[in-house]
Amino acid sequence: MNHWQQALGWFFRDREGRIVIAQTPNLPLIGWAILWLAAFLAPPGPWERLCWLFGFGFLFTWAYLELTDGANPFRRCLGGGVLLGLVAWHLYGISVRSR
Repeated sequence: MNHWQQALGWFFRDREGRIVIAQTPNLPLIGWAILWLAAFLAPPGPWERLCWLFGFGFLFTWAYLELTDGANPFRRCLGGGVLLGLVAWHLYGISVRSR
């Protein structure tokens, strides 16, 4: 086994040696998906903003949990990347849809 194969194995394998790229979605990810859809379908107003706010909270929670307790380095990097994206989205006011 060469160095690249060892590095990729380490990056994608969990502590039990299984390759883990995707997992069954957990509650924060399911909550984010439902609220994102609700916010996208809602007319502009307080309900839409409330759905975006709670959806942001659910996705932030999922990303934090992946970053701190991900199954492997890939999942931890995925959580960190999503956290960075959320911070950029919040700081720079990136709009999901234009009104």
